[in-house]
Amino acid sequence: MITVNSVLAQKTGALIHLRSGDMVVDALRQMRDNRVRSVLVIDDDVLVGIVTQGDCAIKVLLPGLDAKQTPVSRVMTGNPVTVRPDDPLEGCMTMMAARGIRHLPVLDAGKVVGVISIGDVVKDIIRNLERNVSDLTGYIMTDSPGG
Repeated sequence: MITVNSVLAQKTGALIHLRSGDMVVDALRQMRDNRVRSVLVIDDDVLVGIVTQGDCAIKVLLPGLDAKQTPVSRVMTGNPVTVRPDDPLEGCMTMMAARGIRHLPVLDAGKVVGVISIGDVVKDIIRNLERNVSDLTGYIMTDSPGG
């Protein structure tokens, strides 16, 4: 069974996060600088939300708010859906598709240890399919008993 841990093991880099009192412009800068589409919102080592590019566009740009004056707490999704490192990846994929979620924070004993995206899940599925094809090709190409 493939778990969230297998996806986290493929990721590099620091956990990207900010505080709920930080301004939306700070979230956008972090997304740009780190080439990600969401940032976790963590206050005093507790996950309180997640803010995405879509949140910033729909809740700040469209209403004409100033990203330099709008706190992340105003636009973030509070109490986001989370997963654990030992959760099956297939269940995460199903949940993401059913709920329209693209990013899942990963908590281990209440502490944030990472975040997985739908892109991470797809990459892991492709990696495993390639491995299966390679294994099957190797099996077919080798001499089998009686062959």
